[in-house]
Amino acid sequence: MQLLERESSLASLAGYAQEARRGEGRLVLVAGEAGVGKSALVEALECDLPGARWSWGACDGLFTPRPLGPLFDLAAQLGGELLELCRARAGREALFAALLRQVSEPGMLDVVVVEDVHWADEATLDMLRFVGRRIKSAGVLLIATYRDEDLAAGDPLRVVLGELARQRSTRRVELAPLSAGAVRQLAAPAGLDAAELYRLTGGNPFYVTAVIAAGVTEVPAAARDAVLARAVGLSSEGRDVLDAAALTGARAELRLVESVTGCAPPAVEEVLASGLLMLDGAWLRFRHEIARLAAEQAIPPLRRALIHDRVLDALAAAGCDDDARMAFHAEGAGNGPAVVQHASSAARRAAELASHREAAAQFERALRFADERDRLTLAALQEGVAGEYSLLDRWEEAERALRAALQLRRELGDDHSTGEDLQRLCTTLWRLCRGEESGQAAGEAVRVLQALPPGRELACAYANLSTSRMLAGRSDEAVALGEKARALGVELHEADVVSHALTAIGSALLRGGGRDGRGLIERALRIALDADLHEEAGFAYSALHEAATRMHRFDDEQRYFAEGMAYCEDRELGVFSTCLTGWRAYTLMLRGQWDEAADICTRMLGRRRISPVNRLNPLRVLGTIRGRRGEPGAWQLLDEALALAEGVADPTWIVPVGEARAELRWLASDGDLALEEVRSAYGRAAGHVDRWTLAALAIWLPRLGAPLDPPFSLPKPFAAEIAGDWRGAALAWERLGRPYEAALVLQDSTEERRLREAVKIFTGLGASAAARITRQKMRQLGIRSIPAGPRSATRAHPLGLTRREGEVLDLVCAGHTNAQIAAKLFISAKTVDHHVSAVLAKLDAPTRDVAVAHAARLGLVGAAEK
Repeated sequence: MQLLERESSLASLAGYAQEARRGEGRLVLVAGEAGVGKSALVEALECDLPGARWSWGACDGLFTPRPLGPLFDLAAQLGGELLELCRARAGREALFAALLRQVSEPGMLDVVVVEDVHWADEATLDMLRFVGRRIKSAGVLLIATYRDEDLAAGDPLRVVLGELARQRSTRRVELAPLSAGAVRQLAAPAGLDAAELYRLTGGNPFYVTAVIAAGVTEVPAAARDAVLARAVGLSSEGRDVLDAAALTGARAELRLVESVTGCAPPAVEEVLASGLLMLDGAWLRFRHEIARLAAEQAIPPLRRALIHDRVLDALAAAGCDDDARMAFHAEGAGNGPAVVQHASSAARRAAELASHREAAAQFERALRFADERDRLTLAALQEGVAGEYSLLDRWEEAERALRAALQLRRELGDDHSTGEDLQRLCTTLWRLCRGEESGQAAGEAVRVLQALPPGRELACAYANLSTSRMLAGRSDEAVALGEKARALGVELHEADVVSHALTAIGSALLRGGGRDGRGLIERALRIALDADLHEEAGFAYSALHEAATRMHRFDDEQRYFAEGMAYCEDRELGVFSTCLTGWRAYTLMLRGQWDEAADICTRMLGRRRISPVNRLNPLRVLGTIRGRRGEPGAWQLLDEALALAEGVADPTWIVPVGEARAELRWLASDGDLALEEVRSAYGRAAGHVDRWTLAALAIWLPRLGAPLDPPFSLPKPFAAEIAGDWRGAALAWERLGRPYEAALVLQDSTEERRLREAVKIFTGLGASAAARITRQKMRQLGIRSIPAGPRSATRAHPLGLTRREGEVLDLVCAGHTNAQIAAKLFISAKTVDHHVSAVLAKLDAPTRDVAVAHAARLGLVGAAEK
């Protein structure tokens, strides 16, 4: 069939291939709806590049995928080191590196195609990240095709696409349906009504060609009818072949289909002649997933189960080691024991490769079929799925699974496993901001395990309880427990226990009055890195980064953030990278980079899944910025932050949230409520938080006219302010790079020059509330020519959007990307990023799609032109 209206797309791909041939590797994302011709386009490119080496891999949407399925497809074609590592069940980092080496050989253009990545497992998406970041100086053209019509805002693929789009080597090709003219050109030889065919298919090339190839004289009522029409004339043997292939996947081994159906070669030839299947080497392949799906949906349920049973037997006889595939057919056949066996194995292999969504799905499948009388197996499955839920930030489900496992372990009298599950429950409850319950679980774990001979489990329990007490502000107890854990870990040669304990001790010292425990955490990090302990290294990086932020060591903060994020992202340690990102947003707010901080927080809060405790930083940062700027939604954010902080019962969270709330009360000229907020938080803070955190709250007492006699030494900027040295305090804040705090101190001056400087800083940050208060003071002092506030156009907008922000909102609603907006408005892409972040904040929208819907409801589309 003729390839129409794809000339420009094909030319773009050819151009990217030439760039790759010159050593400028390219990752090309080919997007479009199902049936739009993504594969046909790539196959056309293959015909135009005969001198390149091509490798193809594909994701399969039929069943919960085998992790890294496309990589195994590529390995079978490339052979060599990659194939050997696949057979040896090597770790994902080794597999990714081997793939990159084999497709980066000098003197050769390698074209690597990964099809249908909308069905990709996590490990495959990570493979695309890994290779996509590293091919910019290699002779590689990596093409990934995907459907873009059904991607939800929080879909993992959408997140990955956003990351890849920022890479210099990434290019996009988007395919649209055919025009009415192209459909007319295709329909003319078949004598079909072109207008009716276009109406039915919407210009989708697969459906257009399916109707034409069906040989019908009239356009059918539904396009899929045309697909099934080609199966109507098949013999019973031919239908057996078609049905077995449809339930086997996008590609089916010819030998497997022959084994399952017992058919003779003529039956296969009959199906091939129908055009529904094509022969691809030793495989039978549907021309498109739409055709496979249509054939599958036509199979009656009883016949479907029988075919699954035959496929399962045939795969077992052939020695199939793809447990994900075996589990799918076992479930289709209703074979419970086989489901449990294969799904459990598939889940554990997926977990090894960090495909945690797939691992969770396989554990869930096994649990659906597990024998309720087999408590040992049930407990292990519940523990397994709880671990995967925790890595996916599905903490409520993790708690349910852990409590089920705990009950089973207690019934079995297994104290070792009971103690371990209690430790996991402690972490889970803390992530859910249920601090008291978390501490109780940690304490119970120690009590259970102390009754047994000392071993690794008890050492881990001591370390876990140390962390729990540290988070609850009980620093001395945390240090003592951490020392117990460390000593037992050293005795048992358990490096992970020693590293965890040192991080807990160092953090407790830092929090309990500000004693410097960074050296201990640095030591913990070295132990973790040397022993390749991923979670312990992530824990240490996040602790060091938080400490540097709290202590205002911003050079160290930047270094720990960069190193920690690189480490955690390479190993998919999402829990710790989220912690690092939250504290990074707080640092950016402190240093006056409010737009960037707000953008980070908006994206974090817009995620489909994020643990309650990891919401705390973005909630308080975004709430503070919105409150300072007089934007809507500030109190909603800070109310949620306070509820979570109270729930986690950690003073290091309660204090800063109380500080933010007190400031916003003051900005609203409500001194009594501000004082109430300060006193409520201050009473729970002394001796449980570092001196910077405590001073930031305590300084509001004298600002609000209340006495302050601090039982600790104040950091320099606060001490200068208490002493009435506003010049020294402002200078100290300026040296630290905290402009807003410097302006707050300058506001205490009666000098016109200093007050004007404060207004300038506030205005530059968009801190409208503090600027208004400063202007009022200037008027009271009789100062003339006071700088004006926001422009009338901004005040007139229903949500306080500036004229430029209104223009940006209009273009966002029109579906333009940031790059397109930048070109239309003749401004930089970075400036557009800031404007979009501000618009999202003012509309209280976590994503662009939500902002568009909200703007439509409020009638704000086109507001900039009114």
